[in-house]
Amino acid sequence: MDGFDLKPERKIKQKRSGSGVIWNLLTVVVLLATICMVVYFVTVYNHPASMLNPFQPQALPTVYSTITPTITEIQLQPTWTPTLTLAPSATRTTASTWTLLPAMITPTLTDTPSVSDTPIPGATATTAPSQTVEAGLVTVKITYEASTTIHPGSGCAWQGVGGKVLDANNQGLPYQTLQLGGTLNGGSVNHINLSGSASAYGSGGFEFVLGNQPIASTQSLWIQLFDNTGKMLTDRVYFDTYTDCNKNLILIVFTKTQ
Repeated sequence: MDGFDLKPERKIKQKRSGSGVIWNLLTVVVLLATICMVVYFVTVYNHPASMLNPFQPQALPTVYSTITPTITEIQLQPTWTPTLTLAPSATRTTASTWTLLPAMITPTLTDTPSVSDTPIPGATATTAPSQTVEAGLVTVKITYEASTTIHPGSGCAWQGVGGKVLDANNQGLPYQTLQLGGTLNGGSVNHINLSGSASAYGSGGFEFVLGNQPIASTQSLWIQLFDNTGKMLTDRVYFDTYTDCNKNLILIVFTKTQ
């Protein structure tokens, strides 16, 4: 046993101690690399715009700012007084309307035995009462006839008002407006007609039908004349009606004096 050589064993131990140093160095290198990586990632995380970051974020657009205006209140003068100015507006002209006006002129009635106006075709004078009214620039003559003088077949089954409008030369004047109104037998009467619409009474003739039988009334019906523009030529002229079949046609002739 004293003759064994122990030198080879020592060589093996020396080799093992050298490899351990290498692994230690590698461990230190890995730790340093790990620390560097941690430091790198922390730096990039906290400062993403750093040059160390290969994927730098896009720059955000800057907010456009303008100068904030300063509002200066306008001071009114001590003697300033507000003035209201009305803008002109278009005025609308309305068409003439028919308005029943109260009588302004009291008609003067004159009983005459007959009609002196131009006779209406087919009409014959009777002893029925007649009246002449001077209404401004128009003379109104009222007589009573049997309706058969204009309507031969009517007999006593008719009552109405007819006549004509004449100018200052006793010529028929058409397109004048006549309004008949009032009450008859408890009912309201309101009719409008134009002269020249009833040729049976001559040029400028007109007619209003009141009913199919004669009814008596006293100053409850009236007639009024207007020109072709709606201007009033006469006030309301009131007249009577009768139950007599020989007076069931009230003839009214308007004659302009100028």
